Amino acid sequence: MTNPKPWQDIGRHAMLPQPTLDERAHLDVVAHLNLFATERLAPAVQRAYERQGVAANDRHEVRRLMEPNPDYRTWSLLRRNTMEQRQHVVRNLVGRQRIELQEKARELNRDGESAGTLRLNPKLQVPRYVCAVDQHLLRGGYTAEWLQDDVSNAANYDAGMFATLGGGAGPWNNAAGRALANWLRSNFPAFSPARIVDLGCGLGHNTLPLRQCFPHAEIIAIDVAAPMLRYGHARARSLGVTDVKFWQQDAVQTSIESHSCDLVFTTMVLHETSKEALPRFFREAHRLLRAGGLTLHLEQPTYRGLPPLEQFMRDWDGKHNNEPFWSALHETNLPQLLQAAGFHEEHIFETRCVAQDSIEDVPHEDFGRAPAWYGVGAWQAATGDAVND
Repeated sequence: MTNPKPWQDIGRHAMLPQPTLDERAHLDVVAHLNLFATERLAPAVQRAYERQGVAANDRHEVRRLMEPNPDYRTWSLLRRNTMEQRQHVVRNLVGRQRIELQEKARELNRDGESAGTLRLNPKLQVPRYVCAVDQHLLRGGYTAEWLQDDVSNAANYDAGMFATLGGGAGPWNNAAGRALANWLRSNFPAFSPARIVDLGCGLGHNTLPLRQCFPHAEIIAIDVAAPMLRYGHARARSLGVTDVKFWQQDAVQTSIESHSCDLVFTTMVLHETSKEALPRFFREAHRLLRAGGLTLHLEQPTYRGLPPLEQFMRDWDGKHNNEPFWSALHETNLPQLLQAAGFHEEHIFETRCVAQDSIEDVPHEDFGRAPAWYGVGAWQAATGDAVND
C-alpha cells in the first residue's frame, strides 16, 4: 500500500491553524485510514459483488445487493468514521485558535474593502441549499459564523481537506485549479483571458492557480460564504497574491456586467448546488461571457457510462457525507443544460482535466498520482450567441 503525504507537508501560510503533535498524528491516521479504505477495502467490495453472480442494471440494484454485505459495510463505516475523526480533530485545533485566526484575518484584510479586493454583503440572502446542510459534517456548513468576522469553518476546511485526501490535491489543496490551468495551457496556449470569474470559489484553493497561469488577468472569486471569503482573501495575501478579488455574491446572479468576461469556471461546486440552481449557474456563465469566451466546470465524473458498481460506490457521498445533490448531479446531462442555457450545441464539449504538472514554485510536486476531473464546458460563439439577459 502506498503512503499518503503526512500533514507536516501541507503548504504553510499565515492563516493555517497550527496543530499539536498529537493532533498532527491523528490527522495522519485519518489519511492512512482513508487510503486503506481505497486500496484494500474497496477491492474487497468489488470481489464480494462479483461473487454475487448478478449483473445489476444500475446502482440501485447494486445497492439492494450490497448494502447488507459485510465487506461493503466495513468500507462504508470506515469512510464515515474517518470523516467524523477529521471533523473532531480539526474542530478542536481551530477552536482554541479562533480568536488568533480572527485577528490575523482582520490584519491581512485591513485594506481589502478600500482596495476593492474584499467585498462582503451581510444582507445577502444565502441559498438554503448552502446554509441548511453541514457539508462533509462541517458543523454549520460553509456559511456558519460563531463570532464576529469569523473564519473558523474556513480554517477547518483548509486544514482538514489535506488529511482526507492524504495530500492528493497537492500541498496547497489546489489540484483542481492546477488541472484547469494545465488543460488551458495544453489545449489553448494562445488563450489569454483578460477577466476571469470563479463561481463558488470557497476559500480560493483553486482560484489562485489561475493567477499563476494568467498573471495579468483580472480575477474575481465569487461565493456566498463570508467566512470562506475572509479566510481566502487573507490566505491569498499571506501568499503574496494581493489583486484577486473576493466578492460575496450569489453565483447565479452576480453584479458583474454582461458580456465582460473571457473565462467563467467552477471546480467541484456543481454538486453543492440544487436542481433549481444548477441551470442558473450555466445561464449566468452565458450572460457573463463575451464572444469567444469559455466556461468550464470541473467535477467528479458523470455516472453515464460507468459500471453500476462504480456508480454505487461513488454514490456514497450522496448518502452518507451530507451531499444531498451529489447523486442527482452525477446523473444529469450537463451538456444538455448548457445548451438550454443558450450555448450552441456545436460549441459544447466534455473533457478530462489532469493536474499533471505543477505551475507553482513549491517544494513538493510528487503528491501521488495526478488527480483528474470530468470537465464540461462551452465556448461562446465568436459572432455572439442569442443571449437572454
